Amino acid sequence: MSLNEQLMTAMKAAMKSKDTLGLTALRSIKSAVLLAQTESGSKEKMTEADEVKLLQKLVKQRHDSAAIFSQQNRPDLAEPELAEAKIISQFLPEMLSEGEVEKYVQIAISKLGATSMKDMGKVMGIVSKELAGKTDGKTISTLVKKKLML
Repeated sequence: MSLNEQLMTAMKAAMKSKDTLGLTALRSIKSAVLLAQTESGSKEKMTEADEVKLLQKLVKQRHDSAAIFSQQNRPDLAEPELAEAKIISQFLPEMLSEGEVEKYVQIAISKLGATSMKDMGKVMGIVSKELAGKTDGKTISTLVKKKLML
């Protein structure tokens, strides 16, 4: 089932159950997908990788907003952002655990013969390309730094 079909099904369910927060999150996904499709200037469907990147971006935006609201002591605004992030995350594929990502990082470091932080960009490039949509860049970055600092 495509992302649009999943969205429409979820939106119908949210409307029937009168879930306003869920409906808001789902509409924001739909809006972002439509913007991305028209932005490229083509009527072609988005690839699954593009959809995953878009969803990850939306989740990251919600988490960043919630962090800012929490710093400003506004839990009333932070909670809905985190709830929306959780709803959007349901459409993402299963993420790899930190241990699994660490294995990929170690393999890339040994392949490249990376020994210092100067090699971080090369390692990040390989691991990021290989794990696109399966983990976030922050996790990869943290693990690469940890491994290269040893």
